[in-house]
Formats: sequence, C-alpha cells, structure tokens
Amino acid sequence: MLKKNFKVQGMHCESCVLLIERTLKKQKGVADAVVNLTTEFASVSYNPALVEEKILVKVIESKGYKVVQEKEYSRERDVFNLGVKVLMCLPLVVPIFIGGMLVDPEPLYQYMILVFATIIQFVFGWEFYRNTFVSLKSLDAGMDTLVALGTSAAYFYSVYLMFSGHGHHLYFETAAVLITVILFGRWLEAKTKMSASDAIKKLIDLSPKKALIIRNGAEIEIITNEIEKGDIVIIKPGDKIPVDGAITEGNSSIDESMITGEPVPVEKKAGDFVRSGTVNKTGAFRFRAEKVGDETTLAAIIRLIQDAQGSKAPVQRLADKIAAVFVPSVFAIAAVTFAAWFFSTGDVSKALLGAVAVLVIACPCALGLATPAAVLVGSGMGSGMGVLIKNAGALENLGKAKYFVFDKTGTITKGKPEVTDIIGPEEIVLYSAASLEKSSEHPLAEAIIRKAKESNLEPAAASDFEALPGLGIKGRVSGKSFLFGNKHMMTDSGVDIEAAEAQAGELERQGKTVMFLAEGKILSGMIAAADTIKENAAEVIGKLRQAGKEVIMITGDNEQTAKAIAAQAGIGSVIAGVLPEGKLAEIEKLQKNGLTVMIGDGINDAPALAKADIGIALSSGTDIAMEAGDVVLMKNDLMLVYRAYLLSRNTLNKIKQNLFWAFIYNIVGIPLAALGFLNPMIAGTAMALSSVSVVTNSLLLRNKKL
Repeated sequence: MLKKNFKVQGMHCESCVLLIERTLKKQKGVADAVVNLTTEFASVSYNPALVEEKILVKVIESKGYKVVQEKEYSRERDVFNLGVKVLMCLPLVVPIFIGGMLVDPEPLYQYMILVFATIIQFVFGWEFYRNTFVSLKSLDAGMDTLVALGTSAAYFYSVYLMFSGHGHHLYFETAAVLITVILFGRWLEAKTKMSASDAIKKLIDLSPKKALIIRNGAEIEIITNEIEKGDIVIIKPGDKIPVDGAITEGNSSIDESMITGEPVPVEKKAGDFVRSGTVNKTGAFRFRAEKVGDETTLAAIIRLIQDAQGSKAPVQRLADKIAAVFVPSVFAIAAVTFAAWFFSTGDVSKALLGAVAVLVIACPCALGLATPAAVLVGSGMGSGMGVLIKNAGALENLGKAKYFVFDKTGTITKGKPEVTDIIGPEEIVLYSAASLEKSSEHPLAEAIIRKAKESNLEPAAASDFEALPGLGIKGRVSGKSFLFGNKHMMTDSGVDIEAAEAQAGELERQGKTVMFLAEGKILSGMIAAADTIKENAAEVIGKLRQAGKEVIMITGDNEQTAKAIAAQAGIGSVIAGVLPEGKLAEIEKLQKNGLTVMIGDGINDAPALAKADIGIALSSGTDIAMEAGDVVLMKNDLMLVYRAYLLSRNTLNKIKQNLFWAFIYNIVGIPLAALGFLNPMIAGTAMALSSVSVVTNSLLLRNKKL
C-alpha cells in the first residue's frame, strides 16, 4: 500500500472536502483518503497495482479542483490574486450600493448599475457558478450553491424589473455586496493558510548549509546534504550541528533547547550523542555522523509538524453542513411556490414574484455572516489585548476545550535561571563566584553576575581562569585560589562537603541546581539557582481549574524538577522527561477524551502545538513555535491564556445566537414569501435586516468584560 499527498487547489468549505474524499474512496484500490482543508492536502492510501497516480489526479480534477506540484504552488500568489479581486470589486460595489438605496433611480444610473453588477456577478462571481455546476453534478450543495442561487435570483429579478418598466426598486446591491464580502473572507482565509508552511521553512534553516568534515585525511567543506554515515565532522564554538552522531574527540557544552526546551547547555564529552540543529557553545570537538538526511533529529521534528498539521480535522462549518439540505429545500419550495401560484391564478408574473421572494429571502447573507462577523469582532478584541488568533477554528473551540497542557520552561517558568539561595557569608560567596563566572559563557554565570549587581557588588575578573567541562571553573580572585562547581569537582579536588550534603540534597529536591564554592580545599559556601515560575502562573492555573478545566504540565526536564515547579504553580498532573515525539504522543492520548489545548514556546513544543486542537504559543518563544500555534500571545503574560479562553467562550455564544437569528428569518420568512405575504422588495428588506441583526449582535461582544 502506497501513501501519497496531493496538493489540491480550489477547496473552500467542508462540502469540498467531503466531495473529494467520497470520490477518491469510490476508486478501486483506494484504501483511505483524508482531505485537510487547512493544509490543502489530500492524503491517499492506495494500491499502485490497482490504480495509478494519474487516475487519482484525474478523479480529483474531474470535480472542478486542480492538483498542483507543491514546489510550483504559491500561496502568496493566491493571496495576491484574491486581494486584487476584492480591490477591483470595491469601486463597482459602492455605486451599486448607493443605487440600491434610491427609489426609482434615473435610467442612465440604472444602466450603469446593470453594467457594474453584471461584471461582479459573472466575472468576479464566476467561481461560484463553476463550483455550483460541479456540486450539482455530484448531487452535492455547499455555500457556493447558496451564493449562486441567492445572487442569481436577486440579479435576474432586478434585470426583469428594469426592462419590464417596474424598476422602482432594484436588488443588484444584494448580489454585488454578498459576492464582494465572501471574496474578502476568502482572502483572509488564504492569508492564514500561508503560515502553515512558514514553520517548516524556519526549521530547515536551523540546519547549516555547509559542514567541515575529514575525508581521506584532509579537511574539506561540503554541503550538509552530502554528509555520509561514518564521516568525521568538525565542530567549532558557535557552530550549528548538521547531523546526528557521537563525539569521538574533544568536549563542549551544547545548547539543546530546540530539543528539550531547557535553557542550560548540556555538557558533552567523547562517546556522547549530539543532534542536528543544536548549537555548540564553547569547546571544539569532532564527531562521527550516524544519522544523516531524513534520519536526523531535525528532519524527524519537521516530519512530526507536517504530520500533525496534516492530521488536523478540517474546521467544521455548521453553515456548510446545513447548506447541503437547505439549498435543495429552498429550491424545491421556490419551484412549488411558482407552480402553486401559476396553476391557481394563471398569472406568470405573480407566480414569478412568489418564487423570487422565496429565493431572495433565503439568500444566505446572514448565514454567511453569522460566524465571520462574530469571529471578526472576537479576533479584533483579542488583538487589542495581545492575543493574536490565527484561525477562526481556534477562536470557536478554545472555550470548549477540556485539557490545558502547559510546557514548563519559558511557559510556566521565566525560561532563565535565577539565584534562589546563597549559603555562607553572602557577600564573600556571591562576590567570589561572580568574579570567577565573569569569564564564563554559561547561562548560570549570567544569573550569578546579575544577582551580584542587584546586590551592588561589582565582580572583578579572575586571573588564571580555567573552565573544566562537566565540572565547573577555577581561578584566582583577590590573590586567593577558588574552585566553583558541582559536587564531583569538589570530591575530585579533595574538598570535604559532607557537612553541606544534606542541605544541598534538599535544594536539589526543590528542583534547584547547586554549586559549591571552595577556597583552596576548604568549602566556603553554596549557591543554588533555578528557573522560577512566572508571577501570575499560579493565578492563571487556578482560574482555569475553577472553570472546570484539567491542567497538565509537560516537560523534557527530569521528574524531580518538574514536580517542584508544578507544586509551586498548583498543578497536580505532571508528565516529565519527554522529547518532542513524546509530547506529541501525550497530546494524542488526551485528544481521545476531549478537546486539548497546548501552551508552549520552544521548538521542541512545535509538533505538539501543531497536533493539539488549539496550540497557544508565546511570542517570547521561538518563531517556529509561533508559526505552529493557532493562537500567539503577543505579551509575555500567562493571564492572556485565561482571557483568550473567556473570549472564545463568549464568541462561541455569539456565533450560536447569530446562527439562530439567521435561520429564524428563513423559518418565518420563507413560508410568508411562499404564501404571497412578502413581495421581493419586502423579502429583500427582511433579508437585509437579518444581516443587520447578526452584525449588531456580534458588535455587542465588545461589551463583555474579560
């Protein structure tokens, strides 16, 4: 069985997705077909012995869509073309709209309106007719069918009134404005889809373009893609690691935050494994390439994000689902109305008026605005308070989520270590340690120096400075020799730390990193540092739990540290020691029981952010995490997570109210129109009022306090 992804252009709604899936599944040899509206991919599992790839392409294109090569496809071009259409419609719509407000406009003005309306209806609105034709061939109906029927009824009835001499009131504005608004909505949708591929591009950029290797005893520079298994790769300070492998010579500290999310570099020595995309901080070393090309860690993360984005369920649009039944029903009612009036009165004009009134009042203005109007107001409110909502699905579903899963480092915590405890004579211990660390590039050094400056101590540069990878540092401060590092450094140097081990152990159980300071071979004191939680983390988590949400913390850090941070934040459920694929797997487990929100900031969170029903990324984190997330918090404030939840809940309520009003007009109006109580002008007015009520109700969302 072969699995192939086809890039499909031209999909606009759930009906498009269902049509392509149903058509593909009917083909002999096709085991499964899953179409994703957001990524525009059709993923097909098929037996190549029974059906050829070109047949599958032909089947998709027979339904009015286009299969393109991804490298030839430009989202930017699609966005640009839709934007041009909208801009070209605007100068035509304005005079049409003004004309619609006039009673019995001048003949010359009527002809100008007719020309403008015809251009919008059949040039810019042609795609609605094309998609309707394809849908009807398959006995399907979606929003395009509603738009085509409604606008056509308004347009052609206006033409009839104009040339029959009854042009006191025309309905060209109904058709023209609706087409323009829907094209504008599709332009916005196309813009949000562009971000799906940006995360992948930025991940690819993490891998260096070239690498220095040893072949046949000589150092040569080659393109990263040309590295072969067994090659010896040379890494210098500051280099990005191109492929995965094991160190053969040298030692260093490696920034693995893209994998684990942890800010403290990991000490590496001969025999240790290094991963592609991570960054060498200090020493130089050589390693043997063991995983290259698509086998590397970075390539695996890229695949995880692609798979997670592709497996997301398409956004379910209630309007599209109802349209499948609503459109043929309205069409049937209009036909029955025409026949009933014609056979009962023999008056073609009266029969036509009744049928057109049914179609006009059923024109889906309010139905089309119900969700976008509320989403537009909601997303605008979100932007104003620092919550960037990248798609309507996230805004609709965030309020319904059951699980809120928080990453630890940089999300719940500040993302950089701070000095929490100083044991011993504080001024002496802090000054000596800061003076030693002044020559170091370790993140813990920054924390100690920062603490010294906060205490009004100005550290001096140490002499005879030496960094001992994996142990600590040593040097002379004010003429005295000092050692500063972990317990292994102390024991190796003959420093007696037995009296301090109990206190050090307690600090470590609290998730803190403990460093010992010794003058010569005499212990002077200890400094403990930790990544502390953000000021309002506990408050936000408490509010979410009060709202009935299950809050979970997930991290690549060890369980002891994770539980210590979780206790401070008020989180009872902790998943620790997981790499990116592990986070992804945990999200998948939770999704089986309810909608799941993932909140994170690192590259290692990106696959989980993409896979979760709603991914919330912090702008203080990586660009890749922000691209993978559905919601981006533009301020480094966790309270925005709770406000985004409240905004979603209120917006969802408005969407439900809007859909109620949109349909109540049809439920009441269609029978009245069919029975002759509404002429097309009154029906058009009622249709317009339904749109006004939907927009007005959406604007009331601004009055909600978050």
